[in-house]
Amino acid sequence: MSATTSDRPTAAMPAVIVALLPLIAVVLVLFLITGLAIPALPLHVHQELRLGSFVVGLVSGAQFAASLVSRVWSGRYADQRGAKRAVVAGLAAAGVAGLLYILSLAFVDAPVTSVTILLLGRALLGGAESFVITGALAWGLALVDAQNTGKVIAWLGTALYAAFAIGAPAGTALYEANGLFAIGLATAIGPLAVLLLIAPLRPVTPPRRAQPPLFAVAAAVSLPGIGLAFSSLGFAAITTFVTLLFAARAWTPVWLGITAFATAFMLARVAFGHLPDQIGGAKAALVSVFIEAAGLALIWLSSSLGLAFAGAVLAGSGYALVYPGLGIEAVRRVPPQSRGLAMGTYTAFFDLGIAIASPALGLVAGAAGLKSVFLAGALIVLCGGAVAMRLLHAEPCGSSGVDHEGGALPDHQGRRPRLARPLDFAR
Repeated sequence: MSATTSDRPTAAMPAVIVALLPLIAVVLVLFLITGLAIPALPLHVHQELRLGSFVVGLVSGAQFAASLVSRVWSGRYADQRGAKRAVVAGLAAAGVAGLLYILSLAFVDAPVTSVTILLLGRALLGGAESFVITGALAWGLALVDAQNTGKVIAWLGTALYAAFAIGAPAGTALYEANGLFAIGLATAIGPLAVLLLIAPLRPVTPPRRAQPPLFAVAAAVSLPGIGLAFSSLGFAAITTFVTLLFAARAWTPVWLGITAFATAFMLARVAFGHLPDQIGGAKAALVSVFIEAAGLALIWLSSSLGLAFAGAVLAGSGYALVYPGLGIEAVRRVPPQSRGLAMGTYTAFFDLGIAIASPALGLVAGAAGLKSVFLAGALIVLCGGAVAMRLLHAEPCGSSGVDHEGGALPDHQGRRPRLARPLDFAR
């Protein structure tokens, strides 16, 4: 089904979920195989290859750096060639990444060669993730009316973090049983299953309208994107370093921090995912950023497993609404034929934050200890609050968007402001 008019009433939550179910399955599988590697890769690089914290951060960040490079390409590809093609291309690339994981094991005795192949696999998986999530978002936004933008972003993100929550303990178990080989095998096989699921689905025809230039779309979404980049530091700190912190403190199971973060994130999305559509994206993001920072600070202060667990739960709960909240602010600034590019460009700011933060936090960990990573993360995440405040007080016409017919999209208070001038021609 496809929304073709802004006069339609907003779809009920169950109807939105039903429409998104195949895409939720795709995102779940793609990020499950990503989640499998999160606890395993730091341990493999640090313990098996005997490389330092900086290289651990580099391997973790390589995926996000590749996502950053490919994000705009994937968005434009989804807008021009179709969202389904973008998703299929991403799934195929993810399978090849798993084969590279396995190939790296042939060179464990030459750590530099092994980690180089591993970096290539991470980079390819980053590009795959970019095409899958950007294509899925563009596909989902085309299936429901414009007033459900936040729900689309929230539910696809819920699938993402559900996969992380499952992937962390599953990845640890696989790694302990069969090492990185098991992770690579699952990464190679998993995407094939969902390719069979989406193959029969009818693609959504991209709108045949003039595309705004990239710089105009990038400018339109830059402020929400900067806020997302700041908030992503908390995600980077937990997914890259909380496993090492737990291992260093002999807190078991070592995957508990990541699973606590991802589970809290998922539950908060389920319970409160409707709020950005109701109260406004900037307001939801503002509150969420402060909760996320408080959780990171609690991990920094923790002297026991219980406090670290509570910090991870608090950080995950806070981070849950940052992406959909700021994502609404991004999508409302562009015409419908550029929503794939807008979401790709917006999400590229997340990738930029992670690509910089992972190795940078690795340097912080090496210089000041693992716990200092979480203090640094909390302080930088707070900068995202300043961005949300700026968006909250922005002029209405600067935060306007467009509906499925190209008209101005109402904000959460029902106002239908004029479309910002840089993208007016797309009508």
